[in-house]
Amino acid sequence: MKRAVLLGVLMVVGTIGMAAKQATAPAQGTAPPPPPLTTEKIRDNLFVIKGGGAGNTAVFVTAQGVVLVDTKLPGWGQRIMDQVRSVTDKPVTTIINTHTHADHTGSNEFFPASVEVVAQENTKTNMEKMDAFKGEKAQFLPDKTYKDKLTLNSGIDRIDLYYFGAGHTNGDSIVVFPTLRVAHAGDLFPRKATPLIDVNNGGSGVAYPETLKKAVSDITGVDEVITGHDLVLPWSALAEYGEFNLAFLDATKVALEAGKSVEDAVAQFQMPDKFKDYGMNGLKDNVPKIYAELKK
Repeated sequence: MKRAVLLGVLMVVGTIGMAAKQATAPAQGTAPPPPPLTTEKIRDNLFVIKGGGAGNTAVFVTAQGVVLVDTKLPGWGQRIMDQVRSVTDKPVTTIINTHTHADHTGSNEFFPASVEVVAQENTKTNMEKMDAFKGEKAQFLPDKTYKDKLTLNSGIDRIDLYYFGAGHTNGDSIVVFPTLRVAHAGDLFPRKATPLIDVNNGGSGVAYPETLKKAVSDITGVDEVITGHDLVLPWSALAEYGEFNLAFLDATKVALEAGKSVEDAVAQFQMPDKFKDYGMNGLKDNVPKIYAELKK
């Protein structure tokens, strides 16, 4: 009798334990929540909002208001504003989108239509193809565009926007804060790793190294660069990233000229030891894209 009672108690406890575990465990197949946003101070009036599984958002506090560079994924507008409010009470007056992708333009729609949106002209064209900016949401497209260079504001609040050619897309802006000697490169320099080459939006693995070379040559007086998704690095890291992409292009050319298939080129791919710390997750994606470009 006692054994039966004890067995019954154990069964009840086990059932309760299993139910509690199921209640607290994430559903099978459910992705973990994105990392929370954090704000890093770069200068007294320049900050970077990181996290959210999206691109780095710069916060430049000017006399007139706040300039944001990129707005992360859709639905993150309020959380971006919460971070902005932790450093200033000034209103957001301007958004600069470094390129078209949703993890950099997604929360444009959170901000009032009075906020001016700025981007390179090809980026606006690319954004117009996105469902997120069709119909009534077309009001969140760039209001102001430029071709090669654009200056916003003046004096200590000056911002210079540069376009040097195709790379990640065909509309990548480098945003420079001259008085602070800092630049935001967006996903033209996402991190020390193979870039995403978005051929559907005009990206080019062949043009990429030359585009970065022009940027390093033409932009002066910058000490640090905010990457698209990772750390704030010395400006010299952008030059090295150009060398990395050139070495990647050269290795791909050698493989193609040797008659190697894409599969063999990927399997036998080698980069100089100088770049041993660079991530190569995009190898399988970038080699066929560059092969296709070179064959044209």
